[in-house]
Amino acid sequence: MNTKQKTRHVPLRRRAALRWTRVSVASGLLLSTIALSAPWPGFRGLNRDGHTTESLPRVLPPNLTPLWRRPIGHGYAGVVVVGTNLVVLEDAAGKEGARCLDAVTGRDRWTTPYGEGYSDEFEPGPRCTPLIDGDRVYVQSCRGEFRCLNLADGKTRWRFHFEDFGAFWVPDRQSKIGAANRRGHSGSPAIVGDRILVQVGSTNGASLVAFDKFTGRTLWKSQEDLTCYSSLAVGLVVGRTQAVAATCEGLMAVAADDGSLLWRVPFRTGANRNCLTPMIESDTVTFASHTTGMRRVRIEGSGASLKPVPLWLNAQLKLNLATPVAVGSHFFGLGAAKDFVCVERDTGTVRWSQPGFDAMASVITDSQQLLVLNDRGELILVAVNSEKYVESGRIQACGKTFSAPAFSEGVLYVRDSREVSAWRLIH
Repeated sequence: MNTKQKTRHVPLRRRAALRWTRVSVASGLLLSTIALSAPWPGFRGLNRDGHTTESLPRVLPPNLTPLWRRPIGHGYAGVVVVGTNLVVLEDAAGKEGARCLDAVTGRDRWTTPYGEGYSDEFEPGPRCTPLIDGDRVYVQSCRGEFRCLNLADGKTRWRFHFEDFGAFWVPDRQSKIGAANRRGHSGSPAIVGDRILVQVGSTNGASLVAFDKFTGRTLWKSQEDLTCYSSLAVGLVVGRTQAVAATCEGLMAVAADDGSLLWRVPFRTGANRNCLTPMIESDTVTFASHTTGMRRVRIEGSGASLKPVPLWLNAQLKLNLATPVAVGSHFFGLGAAKDFVCVERDTGTVRWSQPGFDAMASVITDSQQLLVLNDRGELILVAVNSEKYVESGRIQACGKTFSAPAFSEGVLYVRDSREVSAWRLIH
């Protein structure tokens, strides 16, 4: 949004909601419905890379106050928004449920329970960020209930359960079997054209499953990997649209059109805890885990004859929960030592490190600024600067949170375990 624009906030959103148009995303990640201003339809934004096409502020005023606050149930799932529709997932009386709010006012539009409740020693509630596409929103429960809902009223269009494909649930959370099947499914699906790709995690040939996004018809099933907590990444790599998944066995990529296996990078992590989203850039993939460190590979070959060629491995960058953003020739994000780091993309070398961060830090960028939400609920504005850490303000935006925020039309939406709130950052 142009910071000099004088149009009032509410009319702009109403016009944006009426002027949706279908566009093709160059990365192949989403063929989605786009509002006049960039929406935030899924985990880490439109292209799952933390980038916004809108401008972020240059400073954060210390006296900033929210536009509205709204109580919600517990959950870790992130916030998504398209037009005036804001969707959050929550624990609702022992069920996992979806709630749609008016993004302008915070008022309820509809609520829909969709899955069996789940809780562990942390807090109950959904952990998979929903995904809005056109007039539909896709939701997923910790135990594996997956539904396509009407965005207008929350009614179910189609559904399936991971058990339908032979996936199994492990009641013993301390066991070494799998990851998501004993601790809750957290990875968000991805859309390519008219299909939606879901990490089911079945060892019966359905680790990844593609469905017709309108009807739920199964289009293909592929591989036997158990699922971790990472979300899918989809992009054009060496001329072919690939779905890259972090599983309990490492990284793997399948062809988005038919599910055929294209390449693998095998490695094992402690407790099979792969959480980060693979980062696709041109013909390279970068990934990090809390056990093996941060690595980058280049995919070479053509057709079905592809192989990953290691470029670098920084074994000290044992990243755990937060995926960095790539800006220019550097990565910026949460480090391994409760710090915030700048990493050279070509070498994996840490350029600078800023202490004082905790276990989680979601990052949104416009390629000039970094908007960082840490797990203490602090919103921090950091300059994109490869030479040093430069902070331009911080405010307390919410309580303790591990949920990814959303940014659309100059407004940031954040949630914690008690409420969701809206903060206007650009006028």
